[in-house]
Amino acid sequence: MDESAGDPLQLHRAEPARPVLLEQLHWLGVLYWTLDADKDENDPELEKIRKERNYSWMDVITICKDKLPNYEEKMKMFYEEHLYLDDEIRYILDGSGYFDVRDKEDRWIRIFMEKGDMITLPARIYHRFTLDEKNYVKAMQLLVGDPVWAAYSCPAAHFEARGQY
Repeated sequence: MDESAGDPLQLHRAEPARPVLLEQLHWLGVLYWTLDADKDENDPELEKIRKERNYSWMDVITICKDKLPNYEEKMKMFYEEHLYLDDEIRYILDGSGYFDVRDKEDRWIRIFMEKGDMITLPARIYHRFTLDEKNYVKAMQLLVGDPVWAAYSCPAAHFEARGQY
């Protein structure tokens, strides 16, 4: 993605374009699946992934001005670069948005997510999230165990876990 500080809801594609392959994301620890979002929780493929990866906790969040309390504040918080000490798993049930992750050279990679896309960001990866111009996403959040919503702002190099990443 380009390094401009413009509106985060824009695509921000680098010029010239630098496409990123799924293999490159996998090398960073980012996992990706395409599922049938119309099946929602009843998708056998989703159930298989949840069992294989021990994603035992689940809820659904809708991010838009009319549904998310303190929308403006939350959007700023989501877009602030941070990391978690656990994997972050999101399955887009409707709408779209962007996850930005840092590559090994500390450059941003913008990942467009839309209905049916599921992503796992590994623990300790610097990342952020924003909606796109449609300003709407409904996403399933999955976790191993009970939720611990502790985001750590960057820099977070002092965490032993970040060093392991």
